[in-house]
Formats: sequence, structure tokens, C-alpha cells
Amino acid sequence: MQVTDEEILEQFRNPDTKERAFNKLVQKYQEKLYWHIRRIVMVHEDTDDVLQNVFIKIWKNLDRFKENSKLYTWMYRIATNESLTFINKRKRKSSTPLETDDYDLKGLLQSDPYFDGDEIQIKLEEAIETLPDKQKLVFKMRYYEELKYDDMSEVLGTSVGALKASYHHAVKKIEKYLSED
Repeated sequence: MQVTDEEILEQFRNPDTKERAFNKLVQKYQEKLYWHIRRIVMVHEDTDDVLQNVFIKIWKNLDRFKENSKLYTWMYRIATNESLTFINKRKRKSSTPLETDDYDLKGLLQSDPYFDGDEIQIKLEEAIETLPDKQKLVFKMRYYEELKYDDMSEVLGTSVGALKASYHHAVKKIEKYLSED
């Protein structure tokens, strides 16, 4: 039987069951958060590093979680922020911007043992990489993770209308990119 977020939070607040509750939380959300982060940072090893930082932040701050939002949207917000921080650090360390072939996305995906997509999937990923950061993030959260706009709004702190517009523009740009070949 799947443990509820409320049960996890209740157990986490009890010093005797805190660690066990956190382990349940990790088991419940590790895969979802992994793939959310992975779609942003793209590389498995980097994703593992970011995910570890996310769970450290969750551990340190879960006592202060006020339950004004759903637990998973709060954790997604942390994961999103950590992922974007990682990407920005990588951009700053690089002498050339990511947009100018700083890395070969196709080569990166093809050499990744965890990527099992075909040429069409690689082409889609290339199209997504051409999007502005905000549209890229919104598209991935909606398309891959099928997050509802309300949940995305909580995670990103953006209005539902703005998210719908971002997604619409992203889809149009991706369609244009894919039709150019």
C-alpha cells in the first residue's frame, strides 16, 4: 500500500520515525524527481549530483514545509531551482554559451547508456534545446511529465495563462524546427 504524503509528513515530524519517513519519501519520489531533473540537465551523472542536492535540501527544509502547496509541487520547485542553478553554473564555467554547440547534443544522447530514443527522439530533443530556457522548461514539464498547469504554476511561480502561452509558443517553434528538414 502506497503511503500518503500526509503520513510521511506526520512521521517525519516525529523524531523516532523521521529517518524512516524520509526514506519513504525518497522511495516514493526519487524516480519522478530524477526524470524531471534529467530532462533539464540532460546528463545522467549530473542528474544524480543534482538529485542528491535536492534530497539534502528537502531533508533540511521539510520541517518548515507549511503545506500551503502539495508536497510534490514543493519538491519539484526545489528540483527545478537546483537544476537551473546547475545549468547556470555550467554556462558560467563554459567559455562559449550552450546555444553555440558547447556540447554535441546528438553525440551526448547517442553515447548515453540511459537514452534509448531513436533518431526522431534525438531530433525532438534538438528542437527542444533551441527553445528559450523558460519555454524549454514549460514544454518538458507539460509534454514529458504531463504536469497540470495549476501544478506547474505552483512550481514555477508563474500564472497559468503565461504557462499556456509559453507551451503554445514552444510547440509552434518545435513544429517549425521539425518541418525544416
